[in-house]
Amino acid sequence: MEVYNLILFCMSALAIFVFIALQYFKAGYGFLRTPQWGYSIPNKIGWVIMEAPVFITMCILYGISDRIANVTIIIITTLFLTHYLQRSFIFPFLIRGKNEMPVAIIAMGMIFNVINAYMQGRWIYTYSPENMYSVQWLVTPQFIIGTIIFILGMYINLQSDYIIRHLRKPGDSNHYIPKGGMFKYVSSANYFGEILEWVGFAILTWSVAGVVFLLWTCANLVPRANSLYEKYKDEFGEEFTSLHRKRVIPFIY
Repeated sequence: MEVYNLILFCMSALAIFVFIALQYFKAGYGFLRTPQWGYSIPNKIGWVIMEAPVFITMCILYGISDRIANVTIIIITTLFLTHYLQRSFIFPFLIRGKNEMPVAIIAMGMIFNVINAYMQGRWIYTYSPENMYSVQWLVTPQFIIGTIIFILGMYINLQSDYIIRHLRKPGDSNHYIPKGGMFKYVSSANYFGEILEWVGFAILTWSVAGVVFLLWTCANLVPRANSLYEKYKDEFGEEFTSLHRKRVIPFIY
């Protein structure tokens, strides 16, 4: 438990460092990809390699736990794995075009994903109080509110990804401003949806591990949302700024 708590502390501190670093260095994939990040591989392969480890690690931790028959834990695990099933094995093959992802970013993503699965899995399956996630937990305000927020965030994330994928017609390589859904309010609606998911997960698990994951999600996505906002502004000018969107949090930032 002492080692586990140390990992949580170190990951929290590292998230703050990453947030600060990303104010000066853009994560070079997708719309922000640059050659400076070095050797790259096709996006589809990169996303699978980067995201699959968290799905696999969480499945292993669940499979070797002694709480495998706990109904509440099954539901919590299903929510978590549903996100990563889509992100690891469905989303990559829906990507259009032939963009590439730097191997350096894939490697960093893999390392974080394994550590994150360890943080979440060890809490849920080992270190949480034995009776915390009893059947009664399913009717607590934390679980109900958190699950609603998680599902809403997933819906926004999937809807936004769909809008982005269908900006171009086959053979078109131009850039366009996403419109519709939560893009009415923010320029990075997909990131807003993902942040909302992990807000919900932190609440429904009522765990420090969930909060650390949320901290990492914000540390990674908020600076990236700002970089995307500036890129849209530079590329589209008044066409974009006249929409009066925020970056990632509606009406706030």
